[in-house]
Amino acid sequence: MRGLVQPYIPRAWGAGRPGKAARIGATALRTRHTEHMAVITLLTREGCGMCARAHDELTALRAEVPFDYEQVDVDAPGNTELRGEYGDMLPVVLLDGSTHSYWEVDVRRLRADLAT
Repeated sequence: MRGLVQPYIPRAWGAGRPGKAARIGATALRTRHTEHMAVITLLTREGCGMCARAHDELTALRAEVPFDYEQVDVDAPGNTELRGEYGDMLPVVLLDGSTHSYWEVDVRRLRADLAT
């Protein structure tokens, strides 16, 4: 490995052997990863029957898989940007702020994505 610079890690930190320090680091990483709760946002509008059905499907899914849930009315004051972008695709499911599905909840795909 000539030419590669290896960083100095004190042996007390577990360098070169899977000791206590290495196990502690791995545990901390797993803990931090599992602490993140996915956020599902349902974009809706008043009087939307498909939106009501999507809400019911997400409520049922939330009983199986934990996630944070919020519902946003795109026609509410201050949501003109959301209305312009998503108004003709409602209901829209956002997973951590990114479009996951629209017109209906893809429950199978959402369940799989929440499991990862």
